[in-house]
Amino acid sequence: MSAFAFFGALEIGLIYGLVALGVYLTFRVLDFPDLSVDGTFPMGVAVAATAITAGINPWLATGMAIIVSAAMGWVTAFLTVRCGILNLLASILTMIAAFSINIRIMGRPNMALLGQDTILTPFESWGEAMYVRPLVVGLLVLLSAWFVVRLLNSDFGLGMRATGVNARMVAAQGANTGFYTYFCLAISNGFVGFAGALFAQTNSFADVTSGVGTIVVGLAAVILGQTLIPGKKIWVAILAVVVGSIVYRLAVAFALSSGMFGLEASDLNLVTAVLVALALVLPKMKRARTRRSAMKAATTPSHANPSTGESR
Repeated sequence: MSAFAFFGALEIGLIYGLVALGVYLTFRVLDFPDLSVDGTFPMGVAVAATAITAGINPWLATGMAIIVSAAMGWVTAFLTVRCGILNLLASILTMIAAFSINIRIMGRPNMALLGQDTILTPFESWGEAMYVRPLVVGLLVLLSAWFVVRLLNSDFGLGMRATGVNARMVAAQGANTGFYTYFCLAISNGFVGFAGALFAQTNSFADVTSGVGTIVVGLAAVILGQTLIPGKKIWVAILAVVVGSIVYRLAVAFALSSGMFGLEASDLNLVTAVLVALALVLPKMKRARTRRSAMKAATTPSHANPSTGESR
């Protein structure tokens, strides 16, 4: 794999690290299967691209993308909390609606950002773009990860985590579980929209279909990262999902660029499915092997002489 491909995969992995943070908040913290990220990722792309081409400051355009995407997450929570729609179905409805909204925002299915200023433009004077862009994106991801760690370690974050474990217990303590759901869904999709805005600016194009498979990539990052870096502490879990996103992208780039097994770019979804399946199956196989070894050791008769402690 060439240096250009490596740093390109690193950059994309860092961007999708923001998606992984959002997916972690919904799936791991709140225990909410949120599929609306397939719609909010291209929404971040669409809002940022449309605003930048309209002459709006790239940082302000990125903020707009985060807010609009967070609002879509709020809609998913509203459909679940207030309307009583099953969480999985509510997120699917939001995802479907977002596709049409994104086309409305852009006015067309895709657009180019070539020649437009982005949030990366002021940093281009630092050196070669191939090295600078992953550095800048990495700093943004690091700040986002720090924010999530501080949030989950706060009293409010503790309530949000407790809601995901046992919502009835939290409600019995007088806390508003609905508010935790609104907030978590909003901030999760805000991170996904942030990733979409960065994706549009780093790749200099926007397309309404760019969100296809986003949830699978986010899950792959979360599962793979927590398999590679197990741990119960919040900062370890957050580090794991970001590392998982980077490892996933590097693994895909290596598999596709090396021609291994005859894979092509069109096989990206197949590679993703295989990696997720392996990340799910391998830990279970390891635990099963450990249990069998422990049971075998427990049922094996001892041949030691109890009076001397020596073997017969």
